[in-house]
Amino acid sequence: MDATDTVLLFSYGTLQQEDVQIASFGRLLTGTADAMPGYRQEMLEITDPDVIRTSGKRFHPVVMESGDPADEVAGTLFRITPAELAAADAYEVSDYKRVAVRLKSGAEAWVYVKA
Repeated sequence: MDATDTVLLFSYGTLQQEDVQIASFGRLLTGTADAMPGYRQEMLEITDPDVIRTSGKRFHPVVMESGDPADEVAGTLFRITPAELAAADAYEVSDYKRVAVRLKSGAEAWVYVKA
């Protein structure tokens, strides 16, 4: 996978789980620790039975901008393919939307936030 085939995806939730990665991407992802400044996290009840079955969880974390630069949500930065990003889009329910954010490391990555 060269740089032109690479998409940066930041996950603070279930996309960090090995079982979700295998189900969504057919492989385990390798990533590095990073964080999203200016965001806070809460829990969201998931009603999609396929997503609950894949993650094993009815409540998933969701983040939103807090307006406070001291707030921060920790997670993992993954390098994935555009096809894997489409698979991540398919996994996430409509309560989430994908946006580009600047991470603490300075990297710009896609992340799913509260819709």
